[in-house]
Amino acid sequence: MISVEKDEGLTARIALINEEIKRQDVEFYLFVPGELNFSKSVLSEDEFYYKVLSNTRTYFTSQHHLPLVHSRLASRDKLPSDKYRVSLSLYAYQYALSLEKTTHRFFDTVADVEEEEAVEQLEVITDMAVEILRRLRRYVPKDESLIKYYNNVDNYLSWLTEQRFLSLIAHMPRSAAFKPIKEQLLEFCESEAAYRIDQNYNSSKAQTDATRMVNKMRLARRLIEYPVTIRQKDVVLGQNLNKLAKGAAAGLVMIFVTVAIIRMRSFLGEITLSFALAMAGLYAMREIFKDDLRDVLWRFIRKGRPKWRKLFTDPTSGQRIGSQLEWLDYIAFDKIPDDVRKMRKGKLRQREESVVKMKMVTQMSTTKFLSGYDMTREVWRIDFRPFSRLMARGKERYYALSDGQVTRESIDKRHQFNLVSKQKNQDGSFTIQRWKITVNRSKVVDVEEVFS
Repeated sequence: MISVEKDEGLTARIALINEEIKRQDVEFYLFVPGELNFSKSVLSEDEFYYKVLSNTRTYFTSQHHLPLVHSRLASRDKLPSDKYRVSLSLYAYQYALSLEKTTHRFFDTVADVEEEEAVEQLEVITDMAVEILRRLRRYVPKDESLIKYYNNVDNYLSWLTEQRFLSLIAHMPRSAAFKPIKEQLLEFCESEAAYRIDQNYNSSKAQTDATRMVNKMRLARRLIEYPVTIRQKDVVLGQNLNKLAKGAAAGLVMIFVTVAIIRMRSFLGEITLSFALAMAGLYAMREIFKDDLRDVLWRFIRKGRPKWRKLFTDPTSGQRIGSQLEWLDYIAFDKIPDDVRKMRKGKLRQREESVVKMKMVTQMSTTKFLSGYDMTREVWRIDFRPFSRLMARGKERYYALSDGQVTRESIDKRHQFNLVSKQKNQDGSFTIQRWKITVNRSKVVDVEEVFS
């Protein structure tokens, strides 16, 4: 399961669910618009990997709305301190993801469903959120050392729920059918705000300063995610092969130089000014061509090989739970697989585009996962800032005739990237998906999945 969404600013987010299988093969093809004149001379493959891409991996469960079995809440405060924090963080993190995903889905579908169905969706969202928070607060730990951590989680989930519900109210259709659920949501938000004041979770300065509050909650979110985020160590592959390529290039150049010196010595005879000048020319050529020859040999040796390996470690036990091999290459149009090319469509524009291929092969040992979890969620972020620097400044002018008057409107210049994923299934078949990512100089404007 792969999904692509807008993230903050010039970033798009790709989420992959690594289901309970030992091996997963995924390829991504990013089609960069031809008018940007993007190539490896603008950004090398290694620079693309480190500047454009970043990723994290966390534990995940398929139970979206009920993150953990509720019976585990009753005995959570009897766990050791470190395990209690992990358990509570898993609960909070899964709830936060589910709430965000559910409210985003409502925004995307509210215009396409009947009013009664939309109201029913809102009632389900509200009831589930209230129930999960109620169950969380039923089991307040008795140990004083755990109270601080519990308060941090409770404070953040209360604030996040209020924010998501306020966003629902702000984007809710202004129809009489939505009035009762709107009043219910407003009442809930007011009660949560009063609850945080009663618990003295936030200082008076934070309550009156929106910037301060948002930054505090962003830090709280990071503290919640930390215990559930799988540790990963990046290893650059081929370093010994790179040394071999350097040595081979130097050796080949020296063979050529030695042979040339022997021939010049026999041709020019004694060491003269001409012989010295010829030697200087040979050594200059050696310095010029040595690096080029090394790059050619290195590309030949590295071709088709993985370039990076990630090693995954459980944050609690410290055990190695898996690894991932990664490839990244700029490829020509003719090298694109037929099924991907067919999914991309638009043959004329496609031939003008630059194509970046990313491939990941993941192997996980699910038996070593944290108890109760059998899959992970990997999030890749694509930073479009390097591409935005290639975009032309300024705005387009749009003229229209309205009631006999000519109106003028400024239109942002936008560029459309295409992202195609190719995921191998357990039966050997492939699932191919495609998204259109619309970007201007300041932000990712829209992400739309395209169905064939």
